[in-house]
Amino acid sequence: MSMWKDFNNAPQQASYDLIPKGTIVPVRMMLKPGGYNDESQGWTGGYATQNAATGSIYLAAEFVILEGEFARRKVWANIGLKSPKGPTWGEIGRGFLRAALNSARNIEPRDTSARAVAARCVNGLHDLDGLEFIARIDHEKDANGELRNTIKIAIEPGHSEYCPVPSTATLPHYGPLSSTGVAHPAQAKVAGTTVIAGKPAWAQ
Repeated sequence: MSMWKDFNNAPQQASYDLIPKGTIVPVRMMLKPGGYNDESQGWTGGYATQNAATGSIYLAAEFVILEGEFARRKVWANIGLKSPKGPTWGEIGRGFLRAALNSARNIEPRDTSARAVAARCVNGLHDLDGLEFIARIDHEKDANGELRNTIKIAIEPGHSEYCPVPSTATLPHYGPLSSTGVAHPAQAKVAGTTVIAGKPAWAQ
Protein backbone atom coordinates (compact mmCIF):
# COMPACT_ATOMS: atom_id res chain seq x y z
CA MET A 1 0.00 0.00 0.00
CA SER A 2 1.22 3.50 -0.77
CA MET A 3 2.79 5.33 2.16
CA TRP A 4 0.36 8.14 1.38
CA LYS A 5 -2.54 5.82 2.16
CA ASP A 6 -1.10 3.96 5.19
CA PHE A 7 0.40 6.25 7.85
CA ASN A 8 1.10 3.64 10.52
CA ASN A 9 4.85 3.79 9.91
CA ALA A 10 4.98 7.58 9.58
CA PRO A 11 7.29 9.33 12.09
CA GLN A 12 5.85 10.96 15.16
CA GLN A 13 5.32 14.68 14.63
CA ALA A 14 8.00 16.93 16.06
CA SER A 15 7.44 18.79 19.31
CA TYR A 16 7.35 22.56 19.03
CA ASP A 17 7.38 23.58 22.67
CA LEU A 18 8.30 27.19 23.32
CA ILE A 19 11.98 28.01 23.34
CA PRO A 20 12.71 29.35 26.85
CA LYS A 21 12.51 33.11 27.19
CA GLY A 22 15.96 34.71 27.37
CA THR A 23 17.68 32.02 25.29
CA ILE A 24 20.56 33.51 23.26
CA VAL A 25 20.83 32.15 19.71
CA PRO A 26 22.55 32.93 16.40
CA VAL A 27 19.94 33.67 13.74
CA ARG A 28 19.57 34.47 10.08
CA MET A 29 16.89 37.08 9.39
CA MET A 30 14.89 36.69 6.19
CA LEU A 31 12.28 39.20 5.04
CA LYS A 32 8.94 38.17 3.58
CA PRO A 33 8.16 40.72 0.83
CA GLY A 34 4.84 42.49 1.30
CA GLY A 35 4.93 44.51 -1.92
CA TYR A 36 4.89 47.96 -0.31
CA ASN A 37 7.31 50.60 -1.61
CA ASP A 38 8.07 54.21 -0.67
CA GLU A 39 11.15 55.52 -2.45
CA SER A 40 11.21 58.68 -0.31
CA GLN A 41 11.89 56.45 2.72
CA GLY A 42 14.24 54.08 0.92
CA TRP A 43 11.68 51.26 1.11
CA THR A 44 12.12 49.66 -2.30
CA GLY A 45 12.16 46.13 -3.67
CA GLY A 46 8.75 45.35 -2.18
CA TYR A 47 10.21 44.23 1.15
CA ALA A 48 7.88 46.33 3.32
CA THR A 49 4.31 45.34 4.22
CA GLN A 50 1.35 47.61 4.94
CA ASN A 51 -1.45 46.51 7.27
CA ALA A 52 -4.66 47.21 5.37
CA ALA A 53 -6.64 47.73 8.59
CA THR A 54 -4.31 49.99 10.57
CA GLY A 55 -2.13 51.52 7.85
CA SER A 56 1.02 50.60 9.74
CA ILE A 57 4.08 49.58 7.73
CA TYR A 58 6.56 46.93 8.83
CA LEU A 59 9.03 44.25 7.80
CA ALA A 60 7.69 40.71 8.19
CA ALA A 61 10.79 38.91 9.45
CA GLU A 62 11.49 35.20 9.79
CA PHE A 63 14.47 34.22 11.95
CA VAL A 64 16.12 30.82 11.45
CA ILE A 65 18.23 29.62 14.38
CA LEU A 66 21.61 28.59 12.99
CA GLU A 67 23.22 26.46 15.69
CA GLY A 68 22.76 24.82 19.06
CA GLU A 69 19.89 22.94 20.68
CA PHE A 70 17.25 24.79 18.67
CA ALA A 71 19.01 24.81 15.28
CA ARG A 72 16.64 25.10 12.32
CA ARG A 73 13.73 26.30 14.47
CA LYS A 74 12.04 29.42 13.11
CA VAL A 75 10.77 32.49 14.95
CA TRP A 76 8.73 35.35 13.51
CA ALA A 77 8.41 39.05 14.30
CA ASN A 78 7.27 42.28 12.67
CA ILE A 79 9.81 45.11 12.62
CA GLY A 80 8.09 48.46 12.70
CA LEU A 81 8.77 51.06 10.02
CA LYS A 82 5.90 53.51 10.39
CA SER A 83 2.64 53.86 12.32
CA PRO A 84 -0.22 56.35 11.89
CA LYS A 85 -0.20 56.67 15.70
CA GLY A 86 3.20 58.34 15.78
CA PRO A 87 6.94 57.79 15.40
CA THR A 88 7.50 55.43 18.35
CA TRP A 89 6.97 52.12 16.53
CA GLY A 90 9.26 53.14 13.67
CA GLU A 91 11.98 54.28 16.09
CA ILE A 92 11.79 50.95 17.92
CA GLY A 93 12.20 49.21 14.56
CA ARG A 94 15.19 51.37 13.61
CA GLY A 95 16.76 50.72 16.99
CA PHE A 96 16.40 46.96 16.55
CA LEU A 97 17.94 47.06 13.07
CA ARG A 98 20.83 49.22 14.32
CA ALA A 99 21.52 46.64 17.04
CA ALA A 100 21.23 43.79 14.53
CA LEU A 101 23.83 45.44 12.29
CA ASN A 102 26.11 46.01 15.29
CA SER A 103 25.73 42.35 16.22
CA ALA A 104 26.27 41.07 12.69
CA ARG A 105 29.31 43.26 12.02
CA ASN A 106 30.85 43.17 15.51
CA ILE A 107 30.47 46.88 16.19
CA GLU A 108 30.29 48.26 19.73
CA PRO A 109 27.05 50.22 20.29
CA ARG A 110 28.93 53.36 21.37
CA ASP A 111 31.53 53.18 18.59
CA THR A 112 31.36 56.32 16.45
CA SER A 113 34.44 55.67 14.33
CA ALA A 114 34.26 55.88 10.54
CA ARG A 115 34.34 52.08 10.42
CA ALA A 116 31.35 51.83 12.77
CA VAL A 117 29.36 54.51 10.94
CA ALA A 118 29.91 52.70 7.63
CA ALA A 119 28.91 49.34 9.15
CA ARG A 120 25.53 50.71 10.24
CA CYS A 121 24.64 51.85 6.72
CA VAL A 122 22.91 49.72 4.09
CA ASN A 123 22.11 50.22 0.43
CA GLY A 124 18.47 49.31 0.98
CA LEU A 125 16.17 46.89 2.77
CA HIS A 126 17.55 44.09 0.58
CA ASP A 127 20.81 44.28 2.53
CA LEU A 128 18.95 43.21 5.67
CA ASP A 129 17.56 40.08 4.02
CA GLY A 130 19.88 37.27 5.12
CA LEU A 131 21.58 39.23 7.92
CA GLU A 132 23.09 36.92 10.55
CA PHE A 133 23.42 38.06 14.16
CA ILE A 134 22.92 37.08 17.79
CA ALA A 135 19.42 37.46 19.23
CA ARG A 136 17.48 36.87 22.44
CA ILE A 137 14.32 34.78 22.39
CA ASP A 138 11.26 36.42 23.92
CA HIS A 139 7.62 35.43 24.42
CA GLU A 140 4.47 37.28 23.36
CA LYS A 141 0.79 36.47 22.96
CA ASP A 142 -0.63 35.78 19.51
CA ALA A 143 -4.08 36.79 18.25
CA ASN A 144 -5.62 33.87 20.15
CA GLY A 145 -3.96 34.76 23.42
CA GLU A 146 -1.49 31.87 23.19
CA LEU A 147 2.19 32.41 23.94
CA ARG A 148 4.61 32.21 21.03
CA ASN A 149 8.29 32.85 20.52
CA THR A 150 9.48 36.11 19.03
CA ILE A 151 12.62 38.22 18.80
CA LYS A 152 12.75 41.80 20.01
CA ILE A 153 16.39 42.19 21.05
CA ALA A 154 19.66 41.78 19.13
CA ILE A 155 22.68 41.02 21.32
CA GLU A 156 25.47 43.51 20.62
CA PRO A 157 29.24 43.46 21.27
CA GLY A 158 29.96 44.27 24.90
CA HIS A 159 27.09 42.09 26.17
CA SER A 160 28.33 39.23 28.35
CA GLU A 161 26.73 36.65 26.03
CA TYR A 162 27.77 38.18 22.71
CA CYS A 163 29.92 36.21 20.31
CA PRO A 164 30.23 36.83 16.55
CA VAL A 165 28.15 34.56 14.33
CA PRO A 166 30.43 31.67 13.29
CA SER A 167 31.55 31.64 9.66
CA THR A 168 30.81 27.92 9.48
CA ALA A 169 27.10 28.07 10.28
CA THR A 170 25.38 24.70 9.98
CA LEU A 171 22.67 25.97 7.65
CA PRO A 172 23.27 26.99 4.01
CA HIS A 173 23.26 30.70 3.27
CA TYR A 174 19.95 31.50 1.60
CA GLY A 175 20.04 35.28 1.63
CA PRO A 176 22.02 37.69 -0.55
CA LEU A 177 25.47 38.91 0.32
CA SER A 178 25.63 41.68 2.87
CA SER A 179 26.50 45.21 1.77
CA THR A 180 30.10 44.41 2.71
CA GLY A 181 30.16 41.88 -0.13
CA VAL A 182 30.67 38.74 1.96
CA ALA A 183 28.28 36.02 3.02
CA HIS A 184 29.18 35.78 6.69
CA PRO A 185 29.38 38.96 8.80
CA ALA A 186 31.61 37.20 11.35
CA GLN A 187 34.47 37.54 8.86
CA ALA A 188 33.25 40.72 7.21
CA LYS A 189 35.65 43.40 6.12
CA VAL A 190 34.10 46.65 7.25
CA ALA A 191 35.91 49.80 6.13
CA GLY A 192 39.12 47.82 5.64
CA THR A 193 39.09 45.99 8.98
CA THR A 194 38.63 42.23 9.23
CA VAL A 195 36.38 41.01 12.05
CA ILE A 196 37.53 37.59 13.30
CA ALA A 197 34.99 35.24 14.86
CA GLY A 198 35.82 33.55 18.15
CA LYS A 199 34.37 30.38 19.64
CA PRO A 200 30.59 30.83 19.92
CA ALA A 201 29.27 31.19 23.45
CA TRP A 202 26.63 28.51 22.76
CA ALA A 203 29.36 26.04 21.78
CA GLN A 204 31.44 26.47 24.95
